[in-house]
Amino acid sequence: MEIKSRFWYMLAPLEDMTDTSFRTLCHKYGADLTFTELVRFESLAKNNKPSWQRITLTDETPTVILLIGAKEYFLKKFLKMFEPQKGFQGFDLNLGCPAPNFVNNGTGAAMIKRINHTRTLVNIMRDNGYFTSIKMRLGLNQYEKKKKAYLNLINAVNADYFIVHARHGKNTYHDKADWSVFPECVKTGKAIIANGDIKTKEDVEKLKEMGLAGAMIGRAAIKNPGIFSEFKGLPIPDMAKLREEYLKIVKERNSPLRYRENIKKYMGSGEEFEEERGKY
Repeated sequence: MEIKSRFWYMLAPLEDMTDTSFRTLCHKYGADLTFTELVRFESLAKNNKPSWQRITLTDETPTVILLIGAKEYFLKKFLKMFEPQKGFQGFDLNLGCPAPNFVNNGTGAAMIKRINHTRTLVNIMRDNGYFTSIKMRLGLNQYEKKKKAYLNLINAVNADYFIVHARHGKNTYHDKADWSVFPECVKTGKAIIANGDIKTKEDVEKLKEMGLAGAMIGRAAIKNPGIFSEFKGLPIPDMAKLREEYLKIVKERNSPLRYRENIKKYMGSGEEFEEERGKY
């Protein structure tokens, strides 16, 4: 998978929303890559059943497994247990989640300044032959952003691509994403995917002009799963048809109620997202 070969459209991971059913729908309507919900590789290494269910792929939808953690032992143990399924496109190491239960354990957004450790984890996955990316914020807080922690990490770590959520860990979704950081990220020569406040075709054109390798879209895709086809200039059905297709997939796969209720709440609506959601 050569990321720099074209502009990629990616569906962002959102807790209790982007399960296999929603990922399939978005891929049908233009998403080139989708991502699982966040999973602790420590839980996978301990053979936690719900964690393994999160990374079970049910069709050939191109999917990246989103991992979080810090201990090399558990990552290595998980990789020995792991067998790729159809649709699997690699792993992504999460350095973006600012939730206290992760940050207080030194994972998620707290990993951005832990460059050597991050490099070690990425190398473990790549040495096992897996395409490996990083999803990150600009730092844990404004201070780390000002010190360009994000740029230091991109320069020092040899991931296959970097998804840069243009907010730091203390920002909320009421704070505008700072796209001014993207050009300097691109100048590193690494493949950079933009994330944060991407809503229109005009936004995508701006990102292309900056030299980004792709766009990851989350909240806007929940409201309109056809947004990827829209950005590509492809035909899409109306919202009623999209909802009908989603509910059909959900029924076939018996998706948990919380997923269908969350998607039904936001798809086609103008309702604002609850702040605790989508912190990846």
